[in-house]
Amino acid sequence: MIYLLLSILASTVIFILFKLFEKYKINTLQAIVVNYITACTTGVLAYSEPVNLEYIVSSTWFYGAIALGFLFIAIFNVMAITSQRVGLSVASVATKMSVIIPVVFGIYVYNESAGLFKILGILAALIAVYLASIKPGTRIKNKGYYIFPIIIFLGSGIIDTAIKYIETTYLPDNGIPIFSATIFCFAAVVGVLLLVLQKIRGQFVFNPKSIVGGMALGLVNYASIYYILKALDHENLESSTIFTVNNVAIILCTSLLGLLLFKEKLSRKNWLGICLAMISILLVTAL
Repeated sequence: MIYLLLSILASTVIFILFKLFEKYKINTLQAIVVNYITACTTGVLAYSEPVNLEYIVSSTWFYGAIALGFLFIAIFNVMAITSQRVGLSVASVATKMSVIIPVVFGIYVYNESAGLFKILGILAALIAVYLASIKPGTRIKNKGYYIFPIIIFLGSGIIDTAIKYIETTYLPDNGIPIFSATIFCFAAVVGVLLLVLQKIRGQFVFNPKSIVGGMALGLVNYASIYYILKALDHENLESSTIFTVNNVAIILCTSLLGLLLFKEKLSRKNWLGICLAMISILLVTAL
């Protein structure tokens, strides 16, 4: 359970850092690229064995790591577009509602438990995510923009499901650091190519603050992936429980921190969602 708590904590710190990026005018894309480079380096340093490129390329999880690296930065960019054109709350809801994909996958593929309390907890979690995330006046005005939250929903769900599948099927006991590093490496490659494209188009303006912000983000980003993988590796915790508790707890923590640290206003629906989030965690973990 400690690994799950550490993953939740790291993911919550990511939220705080993104809010600070906005406050201190840090270029988000540049910070994200530095973040992936930092996270990759952290994974390599945390690996207990010498880094062998031939071993990595020949590993059964290698192509999965490539795909996840591309998905990581692709979904991030779609989230940025959604936040700008539709609203941050819509992007947040789409991301967290995607928990239903790995949960259903775990129940049907791995024959995980699906008792009454757990089903009620999962349903309560989905409602809680919506109520806690949605802000007053949020409405998608352009019907063409509906595609963005759909992409986020599917992409985020696929990422969580793929992480669980690869961890269960292909990853050796000591392979979490180098697997995580490989994912971040390919995400960094794509990010650097995007910055190069900006430079060619004359749209690139270097932001020195993005170096420090990106390094801080990279450390907690690596921790969030590392600890969720360690939690998924736990014999007594089912993935459907882990993903539900993880997503709902992040919404719970970020909503409360938004209120305490950034004076964000919470509506009655938001407070109802927070209360429902706590109830859903109790139901899901009552196995």
